[in-house]
Amino acid sequence: MKRIAAFLIVFVFVAAISTAYAHPPSDIKITFDAKTKMLQAVIMHNTSNPASHYIKKVDVGLNGKEIIEQAVSKQDNNESQTVAYLIPNVKDGDVISVEAYCSISGKLQKEISVKF
Repeated sequence: MKRIAAFLIVFVFVAAISTAYAHPPSDIKITFDAKTKMLQAVIMHNTSNPASHYIKKVDVGLNGKEIIEQAVSKQDNNESQTVAYLIPNVKDGDVISVEAYCSISGKLQKEISVKF
């Protein structure tokens, strides 16, 4: 019984420590080029090891409806993940949202209104 209790204590401690190092993206910088219909998002997410702690998924929405879901296997670098998408059916006044998910814990969503 003592072994099980000790194992559980160690497990909870290790889980708490790994979660303490996890964090959601700190910012998402979104740009949209109306001529080319290209969306670019730079997702700010500082990490010491982008192979194991990274942006794992990016969702793009148009006027509240998800239109793109992309899984990511490794972050570009220690500071950010950049993604780009062609969105041909965007109109003036539409709202584009980008939501980014950390591989360990947390997410962040930002949006922009399109101006032609």
